[in-house]
Amino acid sequence: MTTGMERVGKSSAALEQLDIERGVCIPFRKYSPETVRSKVLESRGSVVSLASRGVEIVWNLGLYWSTLVYDFLVGRDEEVVPFRARQLRNLLCNLGPSFIKAGQVLANRPDIIREDYMNELCILQDDVPPFPNEVAFKIIEEELGQPLESLFSKISSQTIAAASLGQVYRATLRATGEDVAIKVQRPQIEPIIYRDLFLFRTLASFLNGFSLQKLGCNAELIVDEFGEKLLEELDYTLLTLSSCLQEARNIEDFLENFKDDPTVKIPGAIKDAGLDLNGFLTVGVSAALRQLLEFGLFHGDPHPGNIFAMQDGRIAYVDFGNVAVLSQQNKQILIDAVVHAVNEDYGEMANDFTRLGFLAKGTDVSPIVPALEAIWQNSAGKGLADFNFRSVTGQFNKLVYDFPIRIPERFSLVIRSLLTQEGICFTLKPDFKFLEVAYPYVAKRLLTDPNPALRERLIQVLFKDGNFQWKRLENLISLAKENVGQMSSNPALRVKRVESKLDLTDTIKDGARLFLLDEGIRRKLILALTEDSKLHVEELVDVYKLVEEEVDIPTLAMQVVQDLPNVFRDFVLSWSNSVLSDR
Repeated sequence: MTTGMERVGKSSAALEQLDIERGVCIPFRKYSPETVRSKVLESRGSVVSLASRGVEIVWNLGLYWSTLVYDFLVGRDEEVVPFRARQLRNLLCNLGPSFIKAGQVLANRPDIIREDYMNELCILQDDVPPFPNEVAFKIIEEELGQPLESLFSKISSQTIAAASLGQVYRATLRATGEDVAIKVQRPQIEPIIYRDLFLFRTLASFLNGFSLQKLGCNAELIVDEFGEKLLEELDYTLLTLSSCLQEARNIEDFLENFKDDPTVKIPGAIKDAGLDLNGFLTVGVSAALRQLLEFGLFHGDPHPGNIFAMQDGRIAYVDFGNVAVLSQQNKQILIDAVVHAVNEDYGEMANDFTRLGFLAKGTDVSPIVPALEAIWQNSAGKGLADFNFRSVTGQFNKLVYDFPIRIPERFSLVIRSLLTQEGICFTLKPDFKFLEVAYPYVAKRLLTDPNPALRERLIQVLFKDGNFQWKRLENLISLAKENVGQMSSNPALRVKRVESKLDLTDTIKDGARLFLLDEGIRRKLILALTEDSKLHVEELVDVYKLVEEEVDIPTLAMQVVQDLPNVFRDFVLSWSNSVLSDR
């Protein structure tokens, strides 16, 4: 018999695995299997409620499953897929908010459900039946303790958005005349969510063997990921534009991240505006990449209703209820994956998947390497004109059925967000080339970011099989200059008088310091200048021509000279440490 302590240990192990994948430790959780269990079982009539709900779920899902089995037996399973997919969507709606949310999650999980079903479930992300206005308005009055008429001079008679957990109305504050959005939770939703999570977790404990075999992870892990996100989104009662408590924290974080970026605005309310199309797309892609690779706080729902173009060249974001959070460790692994893709090191790319949680620890990655190589070569080999994330994602979706790959929830949100933004780009400009903006951004980041980890990755990019890649350095500088040129044409940057040159001063200083202090790098660079039995003066001159307008050589030389005492001190310390370690 499994004891209570054993159950707690297993539950904790699943959550600890999630923490390891994310590179964070969460000391205080809204969700844990034990919290859900105690909250459900302590309520009056819990046994009867659980039993009746369990029967309802098993009956409806069992009936649906039997139709799928029948379709398979009579050989029409592929023929009726569109009809069965619609049936599943309607079934999830009828089973309530937990199942609607589960359907929204499944719409981004090719590791669990096939693509044609995913496409149908995507409708749940934009089209959820609302609950009656009378109920919603009564909740507003009860929460705020006043009649609607005394609070608002005007409130919309229809919802402007309806989701699995609540719905939104437009209103005007009577006191200030300010237009606001009111978010109202579905009535009695919290006990329903907790009850369903308990049933999901109980069912998952019986499915571990199947899930481990087919998905490369246990079903409990999937439910725990889902439960954590669901309870995070449940973290609101009723407020105005910055309504949800979690959403308010997300807004504050976005404001902090972009406080020095004049091309991005986090507004209270904005309206559609005229725009420079190329400038808007460039700023949008750059802002998305900064969220992903710099800040680790990623807008999870960037559809056209949540992104606006400002007349002054800025991009504006609204609705921060749904964000993906990536740890510093995850961001560094993503950059590693970019470096490994550039270097065509597919073995390390497969290891990156394990480190990010797509593959279980200890999984043999050797069978996956050829598949990754085929996907990347097929996508990147076509050139910038034909590369798109949807094509890559489609190929990757097929991969998850052949290997024990699980897409972590946070990355399913990132993938959906990137696909949505790419779709906006292609809608506005069908010949838009995503990588023509993304590559210059990544190049500039590698060349100018002072983070030691990124300096290390720059070195990895510039050396392949021990040989210095002169052409790659030239391409990086050219692409980085292109990024600066793209962004400097933005009116918001001109107003703030942001420098329109590629500043490589710190990079060159760090390179000089590294050359003097690191024997391994020094040897590699000397070999790079003399490899193939010739001096590579021509390549050095080409690089100089690329940077001569970007760097004030006399000023840089003076700074290097001023820094020599510190370099000499570090050299002596390094030398003394090596001598002592030899002894």
